[in-house]
Amino acid sequence: MNAAELRAVILVVDDIPENIDVLSGILRTKYRVKAALNGRRALAIARSDPQPDLILLDIMMPGMDGYEICRRLKADPRTSAIPVIFVTAKSEVEDERLGLELGAVDYIVKPISPAIVIARVQTHLALYDQNRELERKVRERTEELASTRLQIIRRLGRAAEFKDNETGLHVIRMSHYSRLIAKAMGASEAWLELLFNAAPMHDIGKIGIPDYILLKPGKLDDKEWKIMSRHPLYGAEIIGEHRSELMMLSREIALSHHEKWDGTGYPQGHKGEVINIAARIVAIADVFDALTTARPYKAAWKVEDAVGYIDDQRGQHFDPKLVTLFHKVLPSILSIRERYAEDLLGTTGGGVTEKG
Repeated sequence: MNAAELRAVILVVDDIPENIDVLSGILRTKYRVKAALNGRRALAIARSDPQPDLILLDIMMPGMDGYEICRRLKADPRTSAIPVIFVTAKSEVEDERLGLELGAVDYIVKPISPAIVIARVQTHLALYDQNRELERKVRERTEELASTRLQIIRRLGRAAEFKDNETGLHVIRMSHYSRLIAKAMGASEAWLELLFNAAPMHDIGKIGIPDYILLKPGKLDDKEWKIMSRHPLYGAEIIGEHRSELMMLSREIALSHHEKWDGTGYPQGHKGEVINIAARIVAIADVFDALTTARPYKAAWKVEDAVGYIDDQRGQHFDPKLVTLFHKVLPSILSIRERYAEDLLGTTGGGVTEKG
């Protein structure tokens, strides 16, 4: 990039060409200057690439005056941050007050002094650069914090799976399955990302379950099952109460992913649409992956058998509409399953023995 490309871009807006020539003559030794003779052209240039770094704006122009141009610039998120300096013959205090209220950063009265123009432009360009750098650092730091938070959530989700003698691929697969079902439902991209990142926390409560129960190769007795069925409550307690959308959704999924459509699930016995939609989605994804994956205490089901089980539980365990969407995205689900396959993946049918 050459020196000219590095120089700041100043947009001069005035309906009188001679005024533009005067300001351009003052500025062009230090800056790249663009010009507009009317408001329509000024707004187009302000929205173009590269955008001006600062705008010198006349007020008294036919058609769209400077005040209206400034209003439109500040109302548009694409241009609202660009500093505007009014350069005008309107010298009344009330005129200056209105200009500043509209969002201008400064007000220069004609006839202009070249030294004042240069000084004001330099000052506000420096402030604009500082603000942009601060925003960049804040954005970078925010992204770092968000990334760290996501990594902690994912690691905690995997920790629960490792405790359950799983590889951690389960949370990857079922998170993808959940996202696919939610996308078929028409969920927004933002919510899809929330669900994808919250789903791995569904079984975090298993951290609170004793190993002799989690790793038991056979069927749990009544006492052991009562303890196992507490893991959604433990999960909600581990995640806690937060204002973060991601943490709130993670908590809801951890608490409710074992609820059933007909009200026979646990821990709260909720029924139908009272159950959080994310938890209803995760329930299908979780069960399908658990059934089709081999574990020390069970063989993997054939895909067709697992799909048959999901169908049999339509309206009982699972939301009927979500089962329909599950079928719609099943080819994509099977692609994810193959992509993140486990070494122990089996093909033998078996009973419903997935633990919690």
